[in-house]
Amino acid sequence: MEVLNHTSRKRETYQVHVTYSVLWECALGIAAITNTPIIKTLEKPADYWEELKESLPVGLLVELDFVSNKNTWKALLQLLHIGDFNELKEFTSFIQALPLEDLTFICLPFIGNKYQELRRRAALGEESAMKEMMKLTNDHSFFPNYIEFICQANGRRLKEHLINVMTDWYEAIIEKDLYRLQTILKTDYEMKKKMLDNMPPEELVEWATRGVSYLPEPSIHNVLLIPQYIYRPWNIEADIEGTKVFYYPIADESITPNDRYTPNNFIVQKHKALGDEVRLRIVKLLYEHDRTLQDITENLNIGKSTIHHHLKILRAAKLVEIIDAKYSLKRIAFDVLSKELELYLNQ
Repeated sequence: MEVLNHTSRKRETYQVHVTYSVLWECALGIAAITNTPIIKTLEKPADYWEELKESLPVGLLVELDFVSNKNTWKALLQLLHIGDFNELKEFTSFIQALPLEDLTFICLPFIGNKYQELRRRAALGEESAMKEMMKLTNDHSFFPNYIEFICQANGRRLKEHLINVMTDWYEAIIEKDLYRLQTILKTDYEMKKKMLDNMPPEELVEWATRGVSYLPEPSIHNVLLIPQYIYRPWNIEADIEGTKVFYYPIADESITPNDRYTPNNFIVQKHKALGDEVRLRIVKLLYEHDRTLQDITENLNIGKSTIHHHLKILRAAKLVEIIDAKYSLKRIAFDVLSKELELYLNQ
């Protein structure tokens, strides 16, 4: 059915905010070293993590084992979102002073505005509310067990654990490299902050996260971008009240802020992907409309395996995606290209 659009309302979008702190890096480091299934996919090699574990004090290893079993890194991140914490002492003092029922509520995951009362009741010890939260998150990899743990945990022991693991990791890992970490996080933060006025929100999110397309959702009015180094190349997504959070991997040029000739590897990857006649032909076909592999093959009269290879390169560069079994051009990625290059040339 054809529809005539007479509305004057523009499509709603969100506001993008950027922040940074070495405390995020501290909590995410704790998350990374205890995430066994994913640790081999991180930018730092497996032997780095093994050598790191061997160098840690016994007390910290005990706390990290607890993190691994109970996923309490999630609690650290939830708590960090409550205030603008830049100093470790400020954060640990906040945890220490927090009433126990507030601690439980904050540590429980946000699962939607309409479930906030359920979350509060679970924090107050209502078993039926806890079980309902577990049921609602049943398809999540660890939320049900985490929710049960948080609701039943000894609050004072939980406080002690969170303070100990954060303090010990900070002193063992963060403190000795503090200046460098602060410098690269601040460099990336300032780069993203600079682009707030030069890119539309959805474009900025896709650029910062290296290709994550995030469209506006009902009740989500803000996106918070937090640069991180330890979890590269991964983005970590989270939800808090009214906000989608992306702990995004810092750009290559932020790691070497004194070398203004270092290009972002993501820019290089995109331009390499476009530096081929066949791939440019594919891009033009997809610019017209989404197409199946068969459709692209027939239009270019090239074998499927060859076309599939070129599509794989375009997808790796986050220029093409698959939607409803068809290949689709990521138009925002192309809108960003010239701005990325301009930023590099003028940095």
